[in-house]
Amino acid sequence: MTLATEVASVAPGQPFRIGLRQQLAPGWHTYWINPGDAGTPPELALALPEGSSSGEIQWPAPHRIPFGPLVNYGYEGSTLLPLTVTPPADLQPGQSFTLQAQGNWLVCEKICIPEEGSFTVTLPVEPTARPDPAMAPLFQQAESELPRPSPWQASAGFEGQQGALALAGADISPEAVKEAFFFPAEWGVLDHAGAQPVQVADGGLRIALPRGAAEMPAQLAGVVAITDRAGVRSAYTVSVTPGPVPALPGNGGAAGGLSLGQALLWAALGGLILNLMPCVFPILAMKALGIARLSGAARAEVRGHAASYTAGVVLSFLLLGGGLLALRLAGQSAGWGFQFTSPVFVAVMGWVMLTVGLNLSGVFHVGGPVAAGSGLASRGGHLGSFATGGLAVLVATPCTAPFMAAAIGAAMTLPPAGTLAVFGAMGLGMAAPYALLALFPNLSNRLPRPGLWMERLKQALAFPMYGAALWLLWVLAQLTGPEGLAAALAGGLAIGFGAWALGTAQTSAGKGRLIGRGAALAGLVLALATLPQLTGTPAPSAAAASAEADSQPWSEAAVAAARAEGRPVFVNMTAAWCITCKVNERVALSTEAVRDAFAKRNVAYFTGDWTRGGEDIAAVLRANGREGVPLYLVYPAGGGAPQVLPQILTESIVLQALDASASTASARADLTPG
Repeated sequence: MTLATEVASVAPGQPFRIGLRQQLAPGWHTYWINPGDAGTPPELALALPEGSSSGEIQWPAPHRIPFGPLVNYGYEGSTLLPLTVTPPADLQPGQSFTLQAQGNWLVCEKICIPEEGSFTVTLPVEPTARPDPAMAPLFQQAESELPRPSPWQASAGFEGQQGALALAGADISPEAVKEAFFFPAEWGVLDHAGAQPVQVADGGLRIALPRGAAEMPAQLAGVVAITDRAGVRSAYTVSVTPGPVPALPGNGGAAGGLSLGQALLWAALGGLILNLMPCVFPILAMKALGIARLSGAARAEVRGHAASYTAGVVLSFLLLGGGLLALRLAGQSAGWGFQFTSPVFVAVMGWVMLTVGLNLSGVFHVGGPVAAGSGLASRGGHLGSFATGGLAVLVATPCTAPFMAAAIGAAMTLPPAGTLAVFGAMGLGMAAPYALLALFPNLSNRLPRPGLWMERLKQALAFPMYGAALWLLWVLAQLTGPEGLAAALAGGLAIGFGAWALGTAQTSAGKGRLIGRGAALAGLVLALATLPQLTGTPAPSAAAASAEADSQPWSEAAVAAARAEGRPVFVNMTAAWCITCKVNERVALSTEAVRDAFAKRNVAYFTGDWTRGGEDIAAVLRANGREGVPLYLVYPAGGGAPQVLPQILTESIVLQALDASASTASARADLTPG
């Protein structure tokens, strides 16, 4: 550490700059004004002649310095911390100007050493200040590293533990921005080690910001460091009053490059495709049976059932969207399929599927015996159509259809009305095939007429329900292990007994009916009594949740360590209840070609388990414009923003992403000086 001056002589009353110059050995660093997770910034106290004055240290834009799971903000190599000094106006040429400085700083590598130094500089006084040619390049370099006022319109906001900073300007484009990072001026406002994924569009830049533990100030101030495609780094000061979470500017107001109109369209398409996903197949069986029953029915009845089902689907989607918003406002992590992180919910859904299957098999009848009368059947049928729509939505959430991820990610950055509109559009898309009957009820006349075949179909369709119940029990085993599975099986046995008792009561009279109903109620109570045992069971380890034997458990620290080694990184955010995830792992991530590509390129492969939720993974999902799993990220070797892969994978998609990552790393290496 030395004290440098930009002049060889001073002039009366004419300001000049001095600077605390650091020249550090490789691996050592000092700190910015906000040091990050640990450290303290340098200090410099001046003793000046009477009549002199000085300004504050001007801080060059810092760099991220990872150390294990922590990230510091500071400087490595050579850095100058400049400040301005103004000598007295009554100095006379021929005199001398002496300043003294006492400095304190912390320099760290694997260990941290507090140091201090005393400096004295004496400069001659001349009529005009004389620059020091040897120091001019040093101060010019320091000036180029100082952040400039931002020329762009800035906005920032937070919702729960996630937020964003948005910059809007005509000169911002994907071609002009390669990397960006926001350094907050105040400690603890953000999670210093948290990821800050960047979205860029023509006219706007959006940086996702993970909240820290400190209270949010009235003004969020800091420095945005932007690296362009040529590798040139520039820094800009930003100060903004936090408000609602901003969308990506320059694209119509929705995140992920989607306008509100596009988000609505993609949501509707995703909801329509969701009907083809394996999660929904058992419910399609119920809908198929309902459609068959409408054959030859009156137009009003056809429209009524179609409208009831559509209302059940749309309302359920709106409730899901409202629930996500409420949980976010409460500061909790929640995303698409969040209810499947609850063992109690999964067990209850499994019992519901079992109950529906027993009903289709004829063990009992909803609304009384089949011959109870057409009036009762009709009233119960409309309620059943509505409930079927709601059930279809609940069991569909483990699946993510194409278009859905971007639509949901955009929805969660919009105002509440926009969010609910996107979820409503998704519901309309999912209900569209059935809703067509409401618009064109004559279509039901083309269906086969009711008859004995319908009873056989109903009994056959019970087996997809039993299959869905078995799948949910398998999901529960991933959530709770053998102990939770045993409790759910016991509850399922009680449900089966209760269904049989109810069926017996429906064909009995007098005391037999009362006894049967009492036994059915007892079975339900016994099943519910097993639920508390599910909440206390330990979750299996994250590593056990992955089907990939050669992957490692994900953590921010593990990814940072692998990237520090210069390795490419592949991140798989998955969950045991996510069928789309499991299919992708089987057909795209476990193939011999992909495994060989991982080994050849020395790819660090990490699996994040969201089976039972978790704020750390939820933050990564939101930061990359997703509200649920699956999420696949490919980080290029040597640094850079990750590539987000589609939620439906193929082997070729993965291999092409690895090739693109290698090309990015090669281009980065070509831009590196030396």
